[in-house]
Amino acid sequence: MTIFRKSMITLSAAVLGFTLIFAASVLIFMNSFYYEINMKSLENTAKTLMAAAGNDRLNAIFSHNEENQDFNFLPLGADDVYRLTLIAPSGFVLWDSHVSDRLVNHIDREEVIAALEGKEGSSRRESISTGMKRIYYSLPVFNGGSTIGVFRLSISIPGFWARISPVLIPFTVFFCLFLLAAFWAIIAYSRSLSASFGRLVNIVRPSAPLLSGLETSEPVSPEFLSLEKTLRAMTQELNLRFEQAKSEGSRLEAILNGMSEAVFAMDNSLKLHLVNPKAKEIFYLADNNDIPVLKENTLTLLEATRSTELTDIAKKAVSSGVPFETELTFHAGLSGTKHFQVYASPLVRDNNADNDSGGAVLVLQEITRLVKLEKIRKDFVANVSHELRTPIQLIKGFSETLLDAEKMLKENIHFVDIIHKNAIVMENLTNDLLMLSSLENADTRDMEDCQIAALINEAVSSVEPQARKKKIEIIVKCNEDFSAVLYGSLIIQALINLIDNGIKYSPAKSKIWVNAFMSGESDLIFEVRDKGIGIPSEHLERIFERFYRVDRREKGGTGLGLSIVRHIALLHNGNAEAESHAGKGSVFRIIIPSKNMDHNNHH
Repeated sequence: MTIFRKSMITLSAAVLGFTLIFAASVLIFMNSFYYEINMKSLENTAKTLMAAAGNDRLNAIFSHNEENQDFNFLPLGADDVYRLTLIAPSGFVLWDSHVSDRLVNHIDREEVIAALEGKEGSSRRESISTGMKRIYYSLPVFNGGSTIGVFRLSISIPGFWARISPVLIPFTVFFCLFLLAAFWAIIAYSRSLSASFGRLVNIVRPSAPLLSGLETSEPVSPEFLSLEKTLRAMTQELNLRFEQAKSEGSRLEAILNGMSEAVFAMDNSLKLHLVNPKAKEIFYLADNNDIPVLKENTLTLLEATRSTELTDIAKKAVSSGVPFETELTFHAGLSGTKHFQVYASPLVRDNNADNDSGGAVLVLQEITRLVKLEKIRKDFVANVSHELRTPIQLIKGFSETLLDAEKMLKENIHFVDIIHKNAIVMENLTNDLLMLSSLENADTRDMEDCQIAALINEAVSSVEPQARKKKIEIIVKCNEDFSAVLYGSLIIQALINLIDNGIKYSPAKSKIWVNAFMSGESDLIFEVRDKGIGIPSEHLERIFERFYRVDRREKGGTGLGLSIVRHIALLHNGNAEAESHAGKGSVFRIIIPSKNMDHNNHH
């Protein structure tokens, strides 16, 4: 007996055993659900009959407790199959379709108890009244929200094995005959397979030298030796191709991993089979093992991104077969709104002459920063126009008035004073804009080692006159030994802006605290704290923008002071931040990284 015949017989025996086990399992399973299926059928029939009887008629029957009346709720010709029983709340049987004699009280029946509680009930037992094994299903009859009776339907059913016994013996005989025929066919097929396999080796052998070089000097052996030589050659070639594909895959994965754009590749049903790390990062999928790079999976684009807009774009690319670009906005919860430039391109099957789409590739480039910069630019232009329009109009108007020789001298002096004040506003605005421009083009080679305390004292001295007018006390706290490599004049300007704001928005006779300290070993922090009117929380994110004002009705100032502070902090590779609550004062901080600090300082 050849190995093919042994294998086929063994496999057939295994299949036979599995078939027998499966058939037995199915029978056991069907036996367990046999009564449930019949109970479900009985439930549907009971509900249909009860609906056919009508709630009004049932209420009338149970309300009068009419025993053994001439009722017939069952379908025509079904009286011998289904048994209908009407039971009063006391358990007394008002009417039974199969038993005309007086029946025992049914108050202790399981299904009756459930129905009297307002629920549907069912049970399976041998009927005391009829002496047959039956299944019961009961429905409560309601009147005004209370249960006034029980509508019970039952049916006698044979056992599961009794039900299938008529077909079991013929099926067993047929199965045995089929088994004998199958074994005979397996033996015949194994013989044919051996011969066919030998012919297959003879067909494959000529291609082996092309794959593996010169044929080996091993003697000709049975058919398996030739097949082994052929398969070894083919394996060597496949391994070479696999290594090439693996190398190409690694290069592709390296490219995808290094991209700053998010990439999704999917089939025409939008099931993802390629997602790069940037896409996982943007859509918070970094820990989702169901979406590996360069591996197929069953997640769809919608399940991965939770974006119907992106799904619609992919569907359009798949259906149209034409690449296109568009912009898309996502609302990313706490991360705010994100803007993307989306490039969608269909994947075309190489072996499809009609160029039908085999899927799509989506490339998402985040342009949130560009959108914000564009908005800031637009706001900047609008605000500059708004800030300059009023003083220019005033200067123009009052200048024209001065040209009128008929005006009184005293009035002209007043007009000149207005022109002068608005000219100062324009001059301050121009100076602040020039300051911002110079900050953006500053050279770090101009930085020098500065004493922190001296910088703070000079800033405080500059705003001391304004503080005295409102009787505001400025309290300075700083270690005299602090020093750092800074733009000293710019730090002074930033502190002046912050302290001046504190004086402007603090009540008379209050206090302002100016501190400089180290945050652990990491950062040098300048802090200006006041007890002024504070800033509402919704404005805190934007107060460092150019020309942004919390109150647009506010007069005076240029709206650039805090923007200058932020640019000075950025120039030192640091940042500026604000902490405030309306009516409780504000805290402004300039944070300078420790790399600017003199490491000989001690605090």
